[in-house]
Amino acid sequence: MTQISIQRRRTGFDIAWGILLIIGGLIVLGDVVIATVVTVLFLGWMALITGIVGVVASLFKIGKGGGFWSTLLTGALVGVLGLMILRHPEIGAGVITLMAGMVFLVAGIVRLIAGVQPVPGRWMLVVSGIAGIVLGLIVLFNPVQATFTLLGVLLGINLLVDGVTLILWGRVHVDVTSNPAG
Repeated sequence: MTQISIQRRRTGFDIAWGILLIIGGLIVLGDVVIATVVTVLFLGWMALITGIVGVVASLFKIGKGGGFWSTLLTGALVGVLGLMILRHPEIGAGVITLMAGMVFLVAGIVRLIAGVQPVPGRWMLVVSGIAGIVLGLIVLFNPVQATFTLLGVLLGINLLVDGVTLILWGRVHVDVTSNPAG
């Protein structure tokens, strides 16, 4: 029989990380267009570097029992994705905006479900979940308008809400223990 125990705890790390998230949110809200462009270019460069490392890593797999082609193709595709983002950052921003909208929506749904549990202080998870759902729906229903400005605004707001939630609520820790039936 398996027992699952869910514990909520807030540590000093959670408070420090929450404060950093709030500071990051304020910085992003300071200039949302620049924050969006920097994010898109950063992701493009990371994809390009990851692709190059993948292609080089595939060369070390030649004659060593497989994995060469999958590593080579994955590295090449990620590298091409990085080049495409760097050459057309506005399209990359649009794709990242849609992905961010999905992340906001899914994270909001998860927080809302977690906030339904009958524990004290659950109101913050419910508020954070509703905020995430609303932010996700705004992005997904307005992708053209959301490409540069709205993405930065939503990212800044989401960082602020996540920081406050982490400071007030902490993280969830799940313990799974197996007891042999006997």
